[in-house]
Amino acid sequence: MSWFSKLTSRLKKTSETLTSSVTKIFTHKKIDAATLEDLEETLIQADLGVSVATKITTRLSKEKVEKETSVTEIQELMADEIAQILIPFEKKLPLLSSKKPFVILMAGVNGSGKTTTCAKLAYQLQTQGLSVAIAACDTFRAAAIEQLEVWGHRLSIPIIRRNLGADPSALAFDAYKEAEKKGYDVLLIDTAGRLHTNQTLMAELEKIQRVLKKIDAHLPHESFLVLDATIGQNAFIQIESFGKSVPLTGLVITKLDGTARGGVVVGITEKYHLPLYYVGVGESKDDLQPFHAVSFARAIVGLASSRHGAETV
Repeated sequence: MSWFSKLTSRLKKTSETLTSSVTKIFTHKKIDAATLEDLEETLIQADLGVSVATKITTRLSKEKVEKETSVTEIQELMADEIAQILIPFEKKLPLLSSKKPFVILMAGVNGSGKTTTCAKLAYQLQTQGLSVAIAACDTFRAAAIEQLEVWGHRLSIPIIRRNLGADPSALAFDAYKEAEKKGYDVLLIDTAGRLHTNQTLMAELEKIQRVLKKIDAHLPHESFLVLDATIGQNAFIQIESFGKSVPLTGLVITKLDGTARGGVVVGITEKYHLPLYYVGVGESKDDLQPFHAVSFARAIVGLASSRHGAETV
């Protein structure tokens, strides 16, 4: 199965919700103020956000008002508008060959899929011919360390760990020195999952960053926030809260296969202008892939990977 086919399949909950609503709104109806208002409400309920919903309905009102328009044409217009919003934030990981190891700090709340995402990201980088190690800096949960070790054994990824209860910032420091000594290209730092309201753990995250900067002021090179797509609008709160502790440089969105709220990806990208590097749509090692704006935009509204004929309803 191609990645687009998998993405379309896993985003089915979101796309079916949008498609059924759009079909219901516009079947045998011309585009007018009433149908546009219904569409705007549908898009907001799908977590695309008020600003995105307004952009789409404004464009429809300019181009299609009082015209008979197929549902597919409306989907195409929606996909195009969403893609225009997302394309500027479709970024490739800027790995610097002159900086070894390239350090990526991974942060997120409990249950976001952060630890699993670390392993899958390491696998992705391995397939690019890079050597990768993971620092198991969630020293508060034995299960987190064990989970990484299972993934590490399965994918042949070295896991740098210490005893349960060890100082996470000291481990991050030691992990960098070990990765540097062994010549790894990339070091992923898996931090403890934490609620953004837990000030003690947020302070610990800040300390990890301070300790790394004692080695090199540019560390970490990237700080990713891992977001669970099923939380919908709560993603906005998490971005703002984590951003106060760590200067976020990018996002990874997980669990898009388990929600009808995939539209939140568009809303948060449009508001915070953070690069979206990867999306996760399942449990296997291949289910984390680089974000592709056009593919995502088409999949989320239920379209194929390329334009095709529209049938008027």
